[in-house]
Amino acid sequence: MSDKRWPRSVYGVGSEPDARFSFANERTFLAWIRTGLGFVTASVAIVALTALRPELELEARIAALVLAITGVACGVNAFLGWARNERSLRQAKPLPSSPLMVVLVPVLVVVAVITVVLVL
Repeated sequence: MSDKRWPRSVYGVGSEPDARFSFANERTFLAWIRTGLGFVTASVAIVALTALRPELELEARIAALVLAITGVACGVNAFLGWARNERSLRQAKPLPSSPLMVVLVPVLVVVAVITVVLVL
């Protein structure tokens, strides 16, 4: 019986790993998706806060845009990371790291500072 799972670039290589590892990889994927949704939600909240301080509209729009872009990046990273990890599991190779983690901390710090300015 032929394996018809998609994407072939993941399921077409190596051998089937222990299901527990695939499930853990899937939970990591879902965590990245939740993180991305959190960034997008924060973006919407910051735009809503501009009603309190209209003179800071430009800063709020910049912060909201950065958060929305980061949310999209988290979603893309979720899928690409899942695929990289699953391929590594199937080939019994070490799991790769995620370059997005290095970007998230500075983005959070900058947006948090802008948000404090908006609220004060």
